[in-house]
Amino acid sequence: MGWHRDLLVGFDLETTGTDPLTARIVTAAVTEVRDGEPVRHREWLVDPGVPIPEEATAVHGISTERAAADGRPAVEAVAEIADALAGHWAAGVPVVVYNAPFDLTLLAAELRRHGLPSLDERLGSDIGPVVDPLVIDRSLDRYRRGKRTLEAACQFYGVVLDDAHEAAADALAAVRVAIALAERFPEAGAGELWELHRSQVGWYADWAAGFQKFLARQGGAPAAEIDTAWPLRAPA
Repeated sequence: MGWHRDLLVGFDLETTGTDPLTARIVTAAVTEVRDGEPVRHREWLVDPGVPIPEEATAVHGISTERAAADGRPAVEAVAEIADALAGHWAAGVPVVVYNAPFDLTLLAAELRRHGLPSLDERLGSDIGPVVDPLVIDRSLDRYRRGKRTLEAACQFYGVVLDDAHEAAADALAAVRVAIALAERFPEAGAGELWELHRSQVGWYADWAAGFQKFLARQGGAPAAEIDTAWPLRAPA
């Protein structure tokens, strides 16, 4: 049947910014999904402890005032989010994260910021398995033109996404895109989960190396600025 027919967990963050090493969590969602339908859902509204920039509020709709009034203290919420993911990994359940190096790196940075045990420490092993639909899509449909955002992937694979940049909606949509990819590409859907996890490590590194060369040709950022690590970046 393939891993995509068993229990999957979608994970998504909405944040204060675009740098995962410095941005803070504003909302988070951990959604259990079976056969494409949610069966259990947890969501957090977090007070990040810093002002939320207007440009970030314009994306996800959460203002500094609302987060401060209604959000959980960051240290409590971050610990609960990490425990939720670690619990699923310990049970052998894959976590689906669209563009995993952003969300997982940001969560890891928040854990360090608050002096909390890392994801690895909570598990007693490396994290995973992780399924990243962005990495799979870019690798197995390499020459398709157009954007590779979650919204674009949903449109291409026929997944409904009514509330883009709302953590719960994005987490569920990421799982549904992962299922669509597994059904379309046997090399993604038919194998063992840890084998897929290891394949994504290589696929991401290959993409990053190619992107580095593209930037160099365009006179853009030096190659060293593009991190090749997946599913999360090492701390600075």
